[in-house]
Amino acid sequence: MSAMLKPIAFLLIIFAAYLVKRAGLFRPRDYRVMQVVVFDFTLPASIIVSFATNPHHPNMLLISGFAFLCALLPLPLTFLASRRKPAADRAFLMLNASGFNVGNFCFPVLQAFMGPSALVTASMFDIGNSVMVTAGTNVMTTSMLHIDMDKPITEQHAGNAPTLPYTRPKDRDARRLARRAKLRKIAKGFLTSVPFDIYMLMLVVMFCRIPIPAFIPTLLEPVANANSFCSVFMVGMLMDLPQTGKDVRDVLRVLAWRLPLGIAFSALAWFVLPFDAGVRKAVVMLTLAPTAVFSTLFTDRVLGNAKLAGFTLAASAIVAILLMTGVQFLLPS
Repeated sequence: MSAMLKPIAFLLIIFAAYLVKRAGLFRPRDYRVMQVVVFDFTLPASIIVSFATNPHHPNMLLISGFAFLCALLPLPLTFLASRRKPAADRAFLMLNASGFNVGNFCFPVLQAFMGPSALVTASMFDIGNSVMVTAGTNVMTTSMLHIDMDKPITEQHAGNAPTLPYTRPKDRDARRLARRAKLRKIAKGFLTSVPFDIYMLMLVVMFCRIPIPAFIPTLLEPVANANSFCSVFMVGMLMDLPQTGKDVRDVLRVLAWRLPLGIAFSALAWFVLPFDAGVRKAVVMLTLAPTAVFSTLFTDRVLGNAKLAGFTLAASAIVAILLMTGVQFLLPS
């Protein structure tokens, strides 16, 4: 029963932040301050502390590869399935149906359910997941729908077309310049993501067996400990209830994709991955995680609709807690 208290506390924090916002103590855009705190400080600190205080073995990179595929596959599937929908609807579905909330949600939940050792599996899973959620999902979504990453879709006259207008340059030099510009945007999308950069640095540290000085996790631990609270509080700050029937349908469409895909990925993790039961059980829980906090950030940038993305995260978190609790009691460790 005690293992349930922490995830329930997360939902209560989201609800409390939402009530505080509704009371007028926060301005509508104040959640962006918390985004900076989470993405540039608390989450990177929690990644470093995890690697510094738990052994991470290169053979577990198979889990990273598995996570990358699980985060990648929903994108082409939702792209094809929504080909008759307007570009804005497709972008919302693609940005929110893929990727997992590991660092902000699963770290504390897994620790509550399975103990600190499960954080090693979560970190290795999040390496592959982070390639997509910190930049890859946004890059692929905007590229496949021909959305300019530098301005919201509302300023690009998308209308009801399934993709934005795009004319391929006919001149060879023009095509080369366009490719270079696109590659620069893609590189910028990855390299300006602090959590992604920290994960890549930790991979180098792991492969080169560079010891992390003991004072580093000691200094960063207070910041890392704030990650869970700050991230879920941010969700409550930006969340708003669906305003229209279309909003409800958009959220349900995301959940209708995430639930069966999550169950399929969890079955693959349990029956296919060559690890002991404890590691596979942790991966099963990770594949059932809610939408990534980064989904709210990119939905805000692309669609200006972070509030609905925040509600989607909260709704998927409730589903995730129920599923992960079932896994905890049904599967052996």
